[in-house]
Amino acid sequence: MEKTNLDKNIFIYPMPVTLLGTKKGETANFMTLGWLTRVNANPPLLAVGVNREHLTNELIRENKTFSINYPSANMVKKVDHCGLISGRKEDKSLSFTVEYGELETAPLIQECKLSLECELLDIYEMVTNDLFIGEIIASHADESILTHGKPDMGKLNPLLLTMPDNHYWTVGEKVGKAWNIGRELNKQD
Repeated sequence: MEKTNLDKNIFIYPMPVTLLGTKKGETANFMTLGWLTRVNANPPLLAVGVNREHLTNELIRENKTFSINYPSANMVKKVDHCGLISGRKEDKSLSFTVEYGELETAPLIQECKLSLECELLDIYEMVTNDLFIGEIIASHADESILTHGKPDMGKLNPLLLTMPDNHYWTVGEKVGKAWNIGRELNKQD
């Protein structure tokens, strides 16, 4: 094999950058999150990996809810700032316009053009992180990012994260329609 062995601690490349919302008393709290994936279609479930040391871990357990807010690239400084400080030391909600949808303990960020509200369904405890499984209860999208009623990644201009080099990126060009473009390779009888 001519490929380079990168060792076993490799990351999924790239990862979405989001702001995970929780609530501490009456104060909204946000954490920068890249460890996020969809894990089920119906019901719609998300999994988020959060280190046990983070205040957010404690708040998800307490409130049984959380939000996922998708920032655009123009929010990169505020997003990075949320990943540098703890909600135990600073009120990170002051950086955003906070609003609420259906869940009172899952704060949303108005500046994020796409937000999801989730109810906690299960927790998988691991060595350093916990994997929280949440059911999407509601989604909220600004009309400005929709094309034919669906989120358009080009309009959203979301942030992506690469590790272990630790850089933020944006989405490139659309290259084809999923579950369609490969049909031309189907063998005809």
